[in-house]
Amino acid sequence: MRADVKQQLEAAVGRENMLTEREDMAPYLQEWRGHFTCEAAAVLRPGSTQEVAAVVRVCAQHGVGVVPQGGNTGLVGGAAAQTQDQVVVSLSRLRQVRSVDVENDSITVEAGCVLAQVQTAAEEASRLFPLSLAAEGSCQIGGNLATNAGGLNVLRYGNARDLCLGLEVVLADGSVWNGLGALRKDNSGFDLKQVFIGSEGALGIITAATLKLFPPLRQTETAFIALEDPKSAIRLLNELRRETGDNLIACELIPRFAIELVTRHVERCRDPFSSEHPWYLLIEAATPASGEWLGTAVKAVLQKALEEGLVSDAVLAESLQHAEDFWRIRENIPGAQVSEGASIKHDVSVMVSRIPELIEKAGAAVTEAAPGVRICAFGHVGDGNLHFNLSQPVDAEAKIFMARATELNQIVNDIVVGMGGSFSAEHGVGRLKTKELQKYKSEQAILSMQKIKQALDPQGIMNPGVILALEPV
Repeated sequence: MRADVKQQLEAAVGRENMLTEREDMAPYLQEWRGHFTCEAAAVLRPGSTQEVAAVVRVCAQHGVGVVPQGGNTGLVGGAAAQTQDQVVVSLSRLRQVRSVDVENDSITVEAGCVLAQVQTAAEEASRLFPLSLAAEGSCQIGGNLATNAGGLNVLRYGNARDLCLGLEVVLADGSVWNGLGALRKDNSGFDLKQVFIGSEGALGIITAATLKLFPPLRQTETAFIALEDPKSAIRLLNELRRETGDNLIACELIPRFAIELVTRHVERCRDPFSSEHPWYLLIEAATPASGEWLGTAVKAVLQKALEEGLVSDAVLAESLQHAEDFWRIRENIPGAQVSEGASIKHDVSVMVSRIPELIEKAGAAVTEAAPGVRICAFGHVGDGNLHFNLSQPVDAEAKIFMARATELNQIVNDIVVGMGGSFSAEHGVGRLKTKELQKYKSEQAILSMQKIKQALDPQGIMNPGVILALEPV
């Protein structure tokens, strides 16, 4: 980096918040899955929106690439700086809760607030912020919005996009767009916040957000259910939604293989049942309404399903700890896969009704291509998002198995897209899946994205190489 540029960036954030030594930058240059080797000229840690804007103005003036970074928990390399002519802009110091409006059910927070911090601020106001992820203790709300995070409660509350009322964004020229409105209805032109949500920092840097809050939950029912096949899971899902008054907030499909993994590799994880079953469903229903009717409704659905043979067995959580034990199984599946060996991962979605078909078709195709592969298909069946992961065969070498990742990715993604689905349900595109976007998105869609990129970032300095690997048109 040229000395004069370095001096200007240092002036923008202060010497102590400009890191240039490799050892100091190391935590910001680690990509979670290890797919990318990260490099950067510096890591900048602005402490306010004004400082973020000052940094971007300097970078725009000198053509320096800007890589925004939140909690650095992404899974597609979206926050992985790649070259020495880029700087990482960490939002970790922007962590103020600016305001809470209980009567409007809204909260305004800065982008560096950790998701768990936002949840806690809502709880202190006797409200609920429902976005929930396994990484909620370290991921940041700015990153959640930049990637349109999904998580466990999408079925009832929607993605991050659905929870956002307004944004504050530093644009590629260093100007600030203040769109922190807290209105539920505003039909006065383009809804600009939606352009930046899910854009992975490629159009601007989210520095603050106004988010929806909800009434706190008074009744919660959690159950672990044994099933014979995914078709039964979809039927039960629909029954539960209807009979609980659409108060089902989470519905997670889990195969037997995943139960074996977590009970083998994770402490304090045990099989909820005394006998083995091919498939399982972890469900949670909750409502802000008072009373005990929700438990009655869930039990009635499960009793009927048992009598009709739709369900093989079911266990209702008898305490908060019991429910947490159930969720510990689900949340530890990815980590247990790592302990088991190499795995090729897919974050895909299809219509809920076609989940069983996807599992059958993709399962047959990858088994034919790679005999002995162990399929770990689990995830948010209530919203059609399946993590169709492939663990290496027992007798295979990890390196040899991973060398087939591109081939097996294409087999799965071709089937998913052929069913009208998406190759990226909630993880995003980042740098990891740019080729898939070029292959599976229509020419018109890509051209429109390129035009938006050119309009908002004509120099191409904002998170270069993310989503759109090609130069702006």
